[in-house]
Amino acid sequence: MAVETTAAPAPAKNTSLQQGATSTDDVTRALPHALGPEKSLLSSMLQEPQEYIAVAIEEKLTAEHFYLPSHSTLFGFLIDLFEKNHEVELVSLVQRLLDKGQLERVGGAAAVTDLYTYAPSPGHFRHHLQHVKDKYVLRSIIRHSNEAIAQAYDAPDEVAGLLDTVEAKILAIREGAETNKSPTIKQTVEDVFTQFQKTLVGEKGAQGLSTGFEVLDRMSSGLKPGEMFVVAARPSMGKTSFMMNIVEHICMDMGKPGMVFSCEMSAFQLVQRLVFARAKFATSQLSRGYKPVKAELQRIQRSCMETAQSKIFIDDTAGISINELRAKARRKKRDEDIQFIAIDYLQLMKSRTKQAENSREREIAEISAGIKGLAKELSVPILILAQLNRGPESRTGKSLGVPRMSDLRESGAIEQDADMVGLLYRSAYYAENEEEREAEAGKANLVLAKNRNGETGDVPLTFIAELMRFQSGPPAREAES
Repeated sequence: MAVETTAAPAPAKNTSLQQGATSTDDVTRALPHALGPEKSLLSSMLQEPQEYIAVAIEEKLTAEHFYLPSHSTLFGFLIDLFEKNHEVELVSLVQRLLDKGQLERVGGAAAVTDLYTYAPSPGHFRHHLQHVKDKYVLRSIIRHSNEAIAQAYDAPDEVAGLLDTVEAKILAIREGAETNKSPTIKQTVEDVFTQFQKTLVGEKGAQGLSTGFEVLDRMSSGLKPGEMFVVAARPSMGKTSFMMNIVEHICMDMGKPGMVFSCEMSAFQLVQRLVFARAKFATSQLSRGYKPVKAELQRIQRSCMETAQSKIFIDDTAGISINELRAKARRKKRDEDIQFIAIDYLQLMKSRTKQAENSREREIAEISAGIKGLAKELSVPILILAQLNRGPESRTGKSLGVPRMSDLRESGAIEQDADMVGLLYRSAYYAENEEEREAEAGKANLVLAKNRNGETGDVPLTFIAELMRFQSGPPAREAES
């Protein structure tokens, strides 16, 4: 059967843009629409509701996708009946519409009967559905563009804010237009077995991205796409240094492109740390009048060159919102195919929804869920730092300073969303005297408190304070003993 292309009735000359028309000078034009495919979809859903309403839900079709208000109303009613497990049958449907006062809004009983007898080819359902979605995307572009033009003419004071809003709306159109189809169980089983075979033969990268810390890699099997790894600690424990050590390993030693969002430190400070830590040169020596020798200068120059050639993308926007972070990460994934994201740190980010305005806990929960969703969407691992509350300082004896997952500040949602949670601490920070401080110097530990897909436990580390750098294993003197 040929697709019907019945023209929509032309809107009146003074119809506003919001009512379904766009105007160019004296010419009024109807917004893009596809009435034939809309009728085809509704007819199929009326004739075989269990089959086609389920497909519509799977494809994320909504009432807003329909151009005619009567079609939109009827679709919403069909979805409501389907979700409540009520039978969708012509006679009872008309009666239900009448009882709810909705019959006239869909054009009366004759219009419903006309849709039922429209008799489209069932094989064209998805094709017609895509037509309807495409027209909705075009209408959305026109609507948001008109809004942006009007706001731009109003000369807003916050130009950057307007730009962010416009970008977010356009990205939202793309997000809504793309349907994430779940893989079949057969495809998933094949993927699982393929990865198993790669692991058996020791294929590089089969287990995810290496962190550069051997024990952590063994326990976690690497940082895997779609996973969220939270590293939490009290201030001055070296969270940023630990994160940058992993960034260095992934982006420089392994050559993978990655992105760093730094809400606390500037890009200059991060790169300065990275360059000198990689060159194994303590910049604190310069303040004491030390002059680098030739070998040290060569290491610094080589480190500068390697860092400059790497694909590390740093965004140091302070107080970045989760929406802005998502938009930037999506663009970098599209343009540079980033394989890894690091964020420093969660509590410095913002969520600008109305619900988040009145509740800090709700705001943190939205940010945490947004990051986890982004990891799945882009299929990359995301390492995010988080601040702990004062719980570690309140403990006594051998437990002094030792963090727990319950110390995560402001929201249990972080613990819930994370695939892995690592709690970083250095015992020397809590030493009560100089002798104890010397004995504990360099000792660091990452407690892998949560690991959704592996074992938990301690990851012994060595912290070299003058280089702001962590290394695998305990300090040499402790390892020897």
